[in-house]
Amino acid sequence: MSLQVIFLGTAGSVPTPSRSLPAIAIQRKGELILFDCGEGVQRQMVKAGLGFNKKMKVFITHMHGDHMLGLPGLIQTMSLLDRIRKLEIYGPTGLEDFVEAIEKTVQFTLTFPLQIVEIKRGGLVCEEKEYEIYATWADHMAPAFAYSLVEKPRPGKFYPEKAKALGVPEGVLWSKLQHGSAIKLPNERVVEPEEVVGPPRPGRKIAYTGDSRSTKSLVKLAKNADLLIHDCTFDDELAERATEDGHSTPSQAAKTAKKAKVKRLILTHISARYKTPDLLLNQARKAFVNVDVAEDFMKIDLPLLDVK
Repeated sequence: MSLQVIFLGTAGSVPTPSRSLPAIAIQRKGELILFDCGEGVQRQMVKAGLGFNKKMKVFITHMHGDHMLGLPGLIQTMSLLDRIRKLEIYGPTGLEDFVEAIEKTVQFTLTFPLQIVEIKRGGLVCEEKEYEIYATWADHMAPAFAYSLVEKPRPGKFYPEKAKALGVPEGVLWSKLQHGSAIKLPNERVVEPEEVVGPPRPGRKIAYTGDSRSTKSLVKLAKNADLLIHDCTFDDELAERATEDGHSTPSQAAKTAKKAKVKRLILTHISARYKTPDLLLNQARKAFVNVDVAEDFMKIDLPLLDVK
């Protein structure tokens, strides 16, 4: 089952010739999950070949313009393309008023249902059959959330040879065992799932800080993540400026990744002052090796994990 992360916008505050404003797309089994929605996001989606009519959720970290002013254009573009599927938008207090203002003041016909969910506190904010989305308070100049997408564990590996040896006929009973149910054979023998199925296989986890200073809550949110996408607006020499503005530096992001024991770190929300990523990358790698600086349209595929 594929899970792909596409960086649609990686700039901080203002766009540059090579970087659009913050937006990160996750493609999973035909669904699109968008974290933040900077201006021009629909053009970035077109260039990335993502489409506008699939099942989709948007999670806004905070109500600063560079993270949510893409919503009007996205909603209008979807309507012009006759979308009919519901769009879910999650975010902090003020999101509902903003979307209502769009509908009242912008002259277009909304062709699909909008579900607006204002998040009041951290914790589980969205649950689907195969994954959950969690939020925690970030530490920024405005009320802001960081998010994690956590896939639920999959059933363990099924061993047909063990089932056959126990006399379990192929078919429905195999399926029941693989999905955790004990079964009874015609000879009254009860077969438990653990006799023919391996341990549950872990899902994947992605954490996204949005704009934030480094905090213990971000470490907890990102614990053991396959991928941590972290604010890195300023380099280490501007650490004081980063603290004042509610942002992070490469070393701060790297220390969060190390404490959280994540597998990979990606730095984003890059200030326009940095023409190349070299300085930020070198500073981060002093504390955490598996790190890269995001570029627009960078794609990361996260494979399913197995246990033996």
